[in-house]
Amino acid sequence: MRALIASGTGRYADPWHPFPRTSPILAAALEDRGFIVQIDDDVDHAMRSLDDVDLLVVNAGDPWRNDPGSQPPATSIEGLRAALERGIGVLAMHCAVASLRDYPEWAPAIGAMWVPTLSSHPPADDAHVQGLTMPDGTPVAGFELFDERYCGLQFLGRSVVVAEHEGLVATEPTAWVRHFDASRVAVDVLGHDERAYASPGHLALIGQLASWAAQPR
Repeated sequence: MRALIASGTGRYADPWHPFPRTSPILAAALEDRGFIVQIDDDVDHAMRSLDDVDLLVVNAGDPWRNDPGSQPPATSIEGLRAALERGIGVLAMHCAVASLRDYPEWAPAIGAMWVPTLSSHPPADDAHVQGLTMPDGTPVAGFELFDERYCGLQFLGRSVVVAEHEGLVATEPTAWVRHFDASRVAVDVLGHDERAYASPGHLALIGQLASWAAQPR
């Protein structure tokens, strides 16, 4: 199976998330699960390069923060739409819930979005993630890591939460899976920087999510 990581640079970069360092770690985790992995550091180019890709991984930031007036090429928007329609697997990592804002299908596909002034996270710290169960009944193991804990996301549609963490006022989803069009979609809101990938338990969760998403629906 072939995986393509769309890694944030340009308008998809920000001062807080070291995508050039975390995307290779993601690639190694996926290779351990049997994927052939390519990293594309031009996110909009990646969206029109999906014809023979089994799993799209988005590890990129909020384009509106850098260039709110810009628009991706129409061919990129159509590329993502067509890929979701045919059944590509998707894995959205961390601030991907605030990315691809100019792509109409993205937020409905992943089932959540970061809402400025409403969504938040406490400072990165030692956190415990409680594992739940994948849709096929496979358990997700809990683990510890150092990372941000996202709170107050806006959720869209129905998803199956497979891991959770303590938020500022209540338990919050850490990872979930869902279907959109013919695609399987998985979301992991962990992954701020390299420290988040130092946890074997987190790497195991990434592998589970990627393998689930890449299966034909």
